[in-house]
Amino acid sequence: MNIGIFTDTYFPQVSGVATSIKTLRDELIAQGHNVYIFTTTDPQAKKSDVAAGIYRFPSIPWVSFTDRRIAVRGYLKVLRVAKQLQLDVVHNQTEFALGIMGKMVAHHLHIPCLHTYHTMYQDYLHYIANGHILKPRDVAHMAHFYLRHMSGVIAPSERVLDVLTSYHVEAPIRVIPTGINLRIYGKKDSASQIAALRAKFDYTAQTPVLLSLSRLAFEKNIHTLIEAMPDIIAQRPDVQLLIVGDGPARATLERQVRQMGLGGNIQFAGEVSNDEVHHYYQMADVFVSASDSESQGLTYDEALASDLPIVVMRSEYTDELIDDPAIGISFQKRIDLVNGVLHYLNNPRTEEEQAKRNQKLHDISAAVFAQRVLNFYHDCQRQMDEKRSAHRRHLFGRKE
Repeated sequence: MNIGIFTDTYFPQVSGVATSIKTLRDELIAQGHNVYIFTTTDPQAKKSDVAAGIYRFPSIPWVSFTDRRIAVRGYLKVLRVAKQLQLDVVHNQTEFALGIMGKMVAHHLHIPCLHTYHTMYQDYLHYIANGHILKPRDVAHMAHFYLRHMSGVIAPSERVLDVLTSYHVEAPIRVIPTGINLRIYGKKDSASQIAALRAKFDYTAQTPVLLSLSRLAFEKNIHTLIEAMPDIIAQRPDVQLLIVGDGPARATLERQVRQMGLGGNIQFAGEVSNDEVHHYYQMADVFVSASDSESQGLTYDEALASDLPIVVMRSEYTDELIDDPAIGISFQKRIDLVNGVLHYLNNPRTEEEQAKRNQKLHDISAAVFAQRVLNFYHDCQRQMDEKRSAHRRHLFGRKE
């Protein structure tokens, strides 16, 4: 198939959406399909990367999210390129400029248009005039309007499905969690590689390391992890928390660490390129997150694929993912966070637990993810063909 993915967010921008798109793209290509990315320009990206199937269109920084961008023009070029590539399906990953262009292209070419609903916008309204302009009901209206006439909608989790159902979305919705590239995250680093990365932060081979990896945004609740550190340190004085990522909350979090006198146990690594992220999972002992705004929890899956136990805030998504302590522990109270971390630091994993983790890894693999998406593409194509046939029968009053 010739597949066009339309997105306002793609690498070198670092986000769960960009990771999800790249995972899908790489796996579909590995399965023999042609995948083309229609995305925004970026100061850190090549102006043209057509050889890699990436087409960039003029853009500006997004309001309140200056590290994100939105396309401002280029539809005629988008349509021309889509025709040249003979796209079979359009798969949108944004509700904004390029998502709208994707819908228009699909309509013009008479091909299916699918959409993955990544972002729970009601969790981010405080970024726009402190939530005084847009309300959750406005998000519901806009999502319902944008998703009209879609051939299909992908919900990365049951939580997203419930939200879209409450929005009265009429298009067929299928829950397809984003998969993890096991060729990357399942590959073990050598002892010397792990030691070298640990040495960068003055960790020894015996240092117990907790890893937090996300955009440093206020809704990620990283302050909760910092608040719990004294209780963990009381039991394991040598424990270290490494916070990887960057974002608007960084200065506040760094100030919190200073005020609590935790500089000897907490470090900030800053933003790490996508190509290097898997090494950080490999060097850690436990992955931790207090975020309650995850729609699909990609970092949880990446940690699992890296053979790292997870201790994360409970949500509908974690209820699906964590079905055994071999996978991880979810928490709602600080004491459960502390006890979960100490459990994994003090108890080596067993072979039985490893077997359970291996089964879960198969379920969240990129190969399974891509095949489910591909099946949805084909189903949408068949539905479109059936509608065309029914329309022709109606016009001509006979069976074909």
